[in-house]
Amino acid sequence: MALTEEGIIHVPGIASRWVRLANGARAHYVTAGDTGPAIVLLHGGIVGSSGTAGWRFMAPYLAANGFRVYCPDRPSYGLSDTRQEYWPVHGLWSMVDFVQQFVDALCLDRFHIGGNSMGCTSAVLYTTNHPERVLSMGLIAGSFGNIVDPAKRVPGTMDMSLLNTFDGTPASMKAMMEPIIYRKVAIDDELLDMRTRSATAQKESFAAFLKGQELSLTDPNIKQLRSTKGRFDQLTIPGVYLHGMDDVLSVVENGYLHEDAMDAAGNRTVQFFYPEECGHQGQTDQPEMFNEVFLEFYRDGKVSRKTADWAGISTRRAENADLVEQATAAAAS
Repeated sequence: MALTEEGIIHVPGIASRWVRLANGARAHYVTAGDTGPAIVLLHGGIVGSSGTAGWRFMAPYLAANGFRVYCPDRPSYGLSDTRQEYWPVHGLWSMVDFVQQFVDALCLDRFHIGGNSMGCTSAVLYTTNHPERVLSMGLIAGSFGNIVDPAKRVPGTMDMSLLNTFDGTPASMKAMMEPIIYRKVAIDDELLDMRTRSATAQKESFAAFLKGQELSLTDPNIKQLRSTKGRFDQLTIPGVYLHGMDDVLSVVENGYLHEDAMDAAGNRTVQFFYPEECGHQGQTDQPEMFNEVFLEFYRDGKVSRKTADWAGISTRRAENADLVEQATAAAAS
């Protein structure tokens, strides 16, 4: 199927929308569902990413089960505003500021949040700085910030130079994505076309984001806003975190480091999962599994026993009985 007139994949159950932010930027997002609690889902950070690319399998499912789902194109991605005054010049902090302006523009006073990869990190940073707005968190294969010593992070097993090889062609986009996506059938021509168009249009804005990332690591005023140590690990907002066992961009050992850091802080409010046959973008690699985990968690506040076992619930520490249904004595025997 050809792309829409806006250059995005047509996904049944998803609508393309625009909103004007308080700073004057035009923000694009896709949405699904008309009623129910709100969920804001944040896509990953590889060039060409977007709300559609990241959440096309999950958003319609959550909407069909009673939620209003919003998947914005963050600055320098998708169809976000490419004018220079709206470039994300403060790196990840610009992404946090964008989320705040986005939810304000849509009058979302309280909502569930979710994110994959850099979207996970953005969700963590947003929740750390605006905990009064967040009901719960669904997190996938991203960082919790500096609660983990960066020196301890384990390098990925893929050729990381592939992330810098996009040359404006669908072929280069495919070469960059193939190691990251475990379920190769999800990398179709329409997706490559959409992502290539977006990455080309956002080239200057994305370069400004990368430069802003470097500057924000040395600017003490931005560093303190981005710090999560002693902040995120003290929150009581419930969450689930899923990190694929076959992730080659951020290997699963990095998930273990985050679990250990939360445990060391005495924080048991995030339940960890390590699903099999799953790479860096789990909601694309195992859509049925991730859809069910997120639905049960957002809807019930607790993942069922069957789904938790399916999703590879962590055995590295005791389960959080408030977040996961416990096996009955009869079932255990």
